[in-house]
Amino acid sequence: MASKRHRPAAKRAAVIAKPRARPQSGSARTLSSVVSAQTYSVWLEMLHSLVPDGRTHRLSIVVAGMLRHAVDIAVARFGEDAPERSAAASLIQAAEEADPEQVADQIGDLVERLFRDAKVAGRRLNARGDEYSVLDSSIQEFASWYAMPWE
Repeated sequence: MASKRHRPAAKRAAVIAKPRARPQSGSARTLSSVVSAQTYSVWLEMLHSLVPDGRTHRLSIVVAGMLRHAVDIAVARFGEDAPERSAAASLIQAAEEADPEQVADQIGDLVERLFRDAKVAGRRLNARGDEYSVLDSSIQEFASWYAMPWE
């Protein structure tokens, strides 16, 4: 039986790199400035292992959970005193937003950097050749983390 780690190259060819949406600043923000280096390293290992063969609807919840954990740490470390434009301040502000576009404006660069540091693509192609994004799905899940439409 073939291992899931050793998929044929054709399977991974459908994954494409995400074009940069905005210019990168000299001091790129990262989640590692909020969570510990050890936690960030584990997240990178997880994504590097899971993303290539993972299903977007499952991966996006894992990433949203990572972001929610980072929010908890940012609030515990900084409260309302997080430095302006810092990753911590953006996470705290994004947690208060309900609109995924506003959330993406706040932390989209952090999610992109997470995927880039993990050396995995955040954009994919489906069987019909349509592009979709694990990054966007993750931000959507983060924004709707507490939404329970059945209530």
